[in-house]
Amino acid sequence: MGADEWVSTSLPYLAPHGRAPSDAWGAEAAARGGKGRQRIVHAGEVPAPAEVAGALGGAEGMPVVVRRRVMYLDDLPCELTDSYYPLKLARGTGLARTAKIPGGAVRLLAELGHTGVRVREDVFAELPDDEAQEILRLGPTEPVLRLTRTTLDADDRPIQVDRMTMPARLQRLRYEIRIG
Repeated sequence: MGADEWVSTSLPYLAPHGRAPSDAWGAEAAARGGKGRQRIVHAGEVPAPAEVAGALGGAEGMPVVVRRRVMYLDDLPCELTDSYYPLKLARGTGLARTAKIPGGAVRLLAELGHTGVRVREDVFAELPDDEAQEILRLGPTEPVLRLTRTTLDADDRPIQVDRMTMPARLQRLRYEIRIG
């Protein structure tokens, strides 16, 4: 399986997965015959960027917990992912530490009593910033896709905001919507 054949769907990342030790990314890559792994480069409290603060219903600079990761497919960097959590949900939990979370963050959130029931995603293309160029090994004119996903609970409260940066040439996003 080459990175140029990857079709990404959001569904596996929205619900906790039983008791399997793998996270959703590792499981999805393995199911497609590849090896998916992630490197956590930072976890802890940070001031929220404007887009994240807005999605969480707060003001720019409000404190949030972030998990910053580089995702790899077959040992090639293929995505930058920052997951942000409201401070009151994540402070003092595994979300605020760099250790790997068995089963992933969605399972930990569910164990803490926070389950997503609705997701809002925004996708747009742009040129990569310096960080994306360096980590994803891109030229300055190679477009990236930026996907922002906001996960809301049954009370319509945001519990997680993900900001992903992916080389556009390696991605095809698939959305399947059932009406009724």
